[in-house]
Amino acid sequence: HDLVAQGQFRILKVPLGFIKVLQWFFAIFAFSTCGSYSGMFKMAVECKNRTESNLAIQVEFEYPFRLHQVYFDAPTCKDRASDRIFLVGDYSSSAEFFVTIGVFAFLYSTAALSIYVFFYDKYKENNKGPLIDLGVTAVFAFMWLVSSAAWAKGLSDVKTATDPDEVITLIDACEKKENSCREVHDPVMSGLNTSVAFGFINLVLWAGNLWFVFKETGIIAPFMRAPPPEGKPAPDAYAQQGAYEQDPYASNQGGYQPEFNQQGYNQEAEYGQGYGQQGAPTSFSNQM
Repeated sequence: HDLVAQGQFRILKVPLGFIKVLQWFFAIFAFSTCGSYSGMFKMAVECKNRTESNLAIQVEFEYPFRLHQVYFDAPTCKDRASDRIFLVGDYSSSAEFFVTIGVFAFLYSTAALSIYVFFYDKYKENNKGPLIDLGVTAVFAFMWLVSSAAWAKGLSDVKTATDPDEVITLIDACEKKENSCREVHDPVMSGLNTSVAFGFINLVLWAGNLWFVFKETGIIAPFMRAPPPEGKPAPDAYAQQGAYEQDPYASNQGGYQPEFNQQGYNQEAEYGQGYGQQGAPTSFSNQM
């Protein structure tokens, strides 16, 4: 049973399986860094009449970045009244598209890995598996390119729309010289920068994976002098050979060899004794 399990999981050591494991991990990183994000920035509005000031206006925003629904109340610096001000822009489409591609890439990687491990023979049967795999991998490589580029653009817009210096321009009271407005705290965007980086890492992984899936289809076989079927079992044969050499050989060394040496030594001793008693030349010539 162990040997069977080892045989099945051996696919994870060759590029085809190993890259799928990486895709699985990086898809999780991509959609979780973007989808779980929430940020906050602070501003201060200081009115000429200090009692009307608000020095800690806190604005919170989060995925999916429908910023036009995010609002805060800022003092008007008149009659203790305040204005409700909304941020600008809706960047949910690029953010949600990116996260959706990440989730689907994660689901596909999970499915593909389980097929590689448990149904590899069926996967190779009639070449249907590798051809479907190749098609889906190509689609995902393209989708990662589109969604990562769209989200990179969306993120730069989100950064502009949540920059306190930009938001201050929306506050009427800040246009008057007698009042002073300033940013207190910038939003932390490192998590979102990382999500874009993971998007492009996924693009590289899926595009690179195309070659290894393409080799599985066997389309290339007729054009190569040495057909891949000879090269393909190499990891398998090598692993079996390794296992064979290690176990029986080790036990031979442990159990069988000293015995053999002992026997050899005893025979040699007996032969030496006989040789000494009879005298070699006479016995040798007699035998002749």
